Amino acid sequence: MQRSVEGAAGRRPAVPIARILAAAATAVALAVPTGSAALAAGPAGPTPVVTRAGLDPALVAGRGATVDFVEQEAEQARTTGTVIGPDRAAYTLAGEASGRQAVRLSPGQYVEFTLPRATNALTVRYSIPDAPGGGGITAPLRVAVGRGPARTMTLTSQYAWLYNQYPFTNDPDADLLHPDWWITECSCVPAATTPAPTITKPFRPHHFYDEQRLLLGRTHRAGEVVRLTAPTGTAAAWTVIDLLDAHLVAPPRVLPRAVNVLAFGADPTGRRESADAFDRAVAYARRVDRTLYLPPGTYQVNRHITVDDVTIVGAGSWYTVVKGREVALDAPAPDGSVHTGVGFYGRDAADGGSSDVHLSGFAVEGDVRERIDTDQVNAVGGALNHSTVDGLYLHHTKVGLWFDGPMTDLRVTNTVIADQIADGLNFHTGVTHSSISNSFIRNTGDDALAMWSERTGNADNTFDHNTVQSPVLANGIALYGGTDLTVSHNLIADPVREGSAIQVGSRFGAEPFTGQLRITGNTTVRAGTYDLNWNIGLGAIWFYALDRSIDADIQVVGDRYLDNTYNAIMLVSDWPVKDAVSISNVHFRDIQVDGTGTSVVSARTAGFASFADVDARNVGAVGVNNCGSFHFTPAGSEFGLTDLGGNDGGWLAPWLLPNTITCDDRPPVVPPPAPTPW
Repeated sequence: MQRSVEGAAGRRPAVPIARILAAAATAVALAVPTGSAALAAGPAGPTPVVTRAGLDPALVAGRGATVDFVEQEAEQARTTGTVIGPDRAAYTLAGEASGRQAVRLSPGQYVEFTLPRATNALTVRYSIPDAPGGGGITAPLRVAVGRGPARTMTLTSQYAWLYNQYPFTNDPDADLLHPDWWITECSCVPAATTPAPTITKPFRPHHFYDEQRLLLGRTHRAGEVVRLTAPTGTAAAWTVIDLLDAHLVAPPRVLPRAVNVLAFGADPTGRRESADAFDRAVAYARRVDRTLYLPPGTYQVNRHITVDDVTIVGAGSWYTVVKGREVALDAPAPDGSVHTGVGFYGRDAADGGSSDVHLSGFAVEGDVRERIDTDQVNAVGGALNHSTVDGLYLHHTKVGLWFDGPMTDLRVTNTVIADQIADGLNFHTGVTHSSISNSFIRNTGDDALAMWSERTGNADNTFDHNTVQSPVLANGIALYGGTDLTVSHNLIADPVREGSAIQVGSRFGAEPFTGQLRITGNTTVRAGTYDLNWNIGLGAIWFYALDRSIDADIQVVGDRYLDNTYNAIMLVSDWPVKDAVSISNVHFRDIQVDGTGTSVVSARTAGFASFADVDARNVGAVGVNNCGSFHFTPAGSEFGLTDLGGNDGGWLAPWLLPNTITCDDRPPVVPPPAPTPW
């Protein structure tokens, strides 16, 4: 990994610190409400519709992160534009939208939201077109709140719009990246097909959305109207608004007795590079054993800041922004990176890692526009032992947080990860006794939250009370091997393609699952997607045996699988290994399934599972689609189901037990009705 070198403290800034602090204080005063007089009165609008993951919040109570904002879907708002969707297909604007619907504005059209509570900041999730040759465009969006003057947000599609096959490209005119791969579009391997198939370009456009945040400068009352307008003359032929998050942001944090990064030459205007100043400040704070404070401002940092035995605190993620360009290296780094960029990195595990690192209260804004898997251009990385990450906002990096172990005892809390090219967070290789909780992850380009036990097993890790929305590729939460892992009380919505809300996978060279896996109290929404490679529907929870069998003690308790596009539960082995591996010892208890396009359980493997108090309704096809290992023997399927009682809804009829073959490889889909209280 590219690493910075700690420097000595002591260089005086070119501008007096008092002047910089005064300017920062003035900027903050303009952004932060003070007292009840800061509440700005404006005309009231219609009753707002507040959702969580596109649903009535009552349906997902107790699941997911507690956040400082409320969500409003554009399709529920008043608009002169056009509602698009619902659509659950990949490569569509509606399919990638939260709730699978959004509003499309032509120039001159608007969408209006009514504020449901006092609000001083907004997040807008949107999409605008790509440039004809790729690379994105910018376009204005007019934002008017109450009676206040309208202001302009500059939207961009420079961090959106990927094409083609993995690992994707920004070029809409590119030929197939892997003509030797099987593709759905022709049901063939193009390089082995005569005559060669015609592939429409741009091929597989996706990753359409981005988000932007805006401090309003004062607090507006509940009932006031936010109008978002695509102005006449905009460069964007259309502007799609997906949702609005209305925030009530706390005032900036001030730490007057901390070491101040401004004293070491950091520039809060963002005009000058501040990486060296950060290095000096980190080294000094570590030496004197004091917290390093990052006052309000935007700091330009274009490489990694190495952190070890140091606490770094910002004024809050809305006020302190560490922002950097992606920079091409003169020569590839030893780890294969060809770029570097802004990020806070612990030392490599091979060098002992870092310990006692505490990062909180700032944003990291990257500049990653393409996926290069060897690049270390993540917001937070390396190995962090006995450390904490709290209250960060991580945006436009490759991965929000990627940790390479062995390492232990990391706690990630209250963090927002948005618009990543790849994963949101990944515990990779020997990460133990670590967790992420009460965090919000939206629009990742790969697994939103993953534990990957490559070469060395992870153990005793927890993903708890997190909200995951709209991962474009792969899964909301993924476990790849490991011992004694917990996934609890998470809310996962709208995975788009080739993944599920929750996956337990023996794949990617992972070590085996051992001990107990506890998957408890989670809610999934509009999951169970279509896998383009296999040409079948998946499950909201998906067990996948590829590299080896899965036979740990797996307890799935208290989950709710709502509005599943295909199946609620799927257990599958890949065809080439279906006679060598199995999935067994999986136990489902106290599960509610409200709506499936196809089945409650789809089994395409050998093994067994048990079911107790699993209630299902609005099932589109047969309750159990049991193909086993596809040998269709007189003895029945190679997958057995055990009824432990209390399974209501008629989905697990006695004649299905223990292993009746009910195999329909691609049953017709019956879209379920919207979920309702049980």
